[in-house]
Amino acid sequence: MPIPPDTEFERQTESEWQHLRIEASELPYPWAPAYRSMIEAAYTEPALRSLYPFTSHWALRFSTTTRPDLTPTGPCLTADSNGTYGVGTGFLNPDLGLFTTPHEAVGLAVRHLSPGPLVTG
Repeated sequence: MPIPPDTEFERQTESEWQHLRIEASELPYPWAPAYRSMIEAAYTEPALRSLYPFTSHWALRFSTTTRPDLTPTGPCLTADSNGTYGVGTGFLNPDLGLFTTPHEAVGLAVRHLSPGPLVTG
C-alpha cells in the first residue's frame, strides 16, 4: 500500500498525476495508446513522479511548483501515433532524442533533470 503524501505539494502532485493517468486512459485519438504509455512510464519513475506534471498540446512537462504559477523544469516528453517518443529541451522539439519505447525516453528525461527544491506554487 502506498504511503499517503504528507505535504500540500505532494498531495497536489499526486492528484494531478492521477488526473493525467485517467485522462490518458480515456482518450479516443489514434495516438492515445502511445501517449498513455508515455504517461504511465513517467509515473513509474520516482524522480518524475515527485514533480508536478502538466500537459500542453499533449506534451508532458514537469514543474517544481503547482498551479497556477508553474515553474517548468527538465525536458519535455512527447509521443506520436507511430509509437515514437521524443525528449526535448524545448516545447515539442525532440532535440535530445527519439525513441521506440517510452521507458527509453523517460530514462533520458531523468538524466536531464536539474536538482532543485520543490515548493507549492
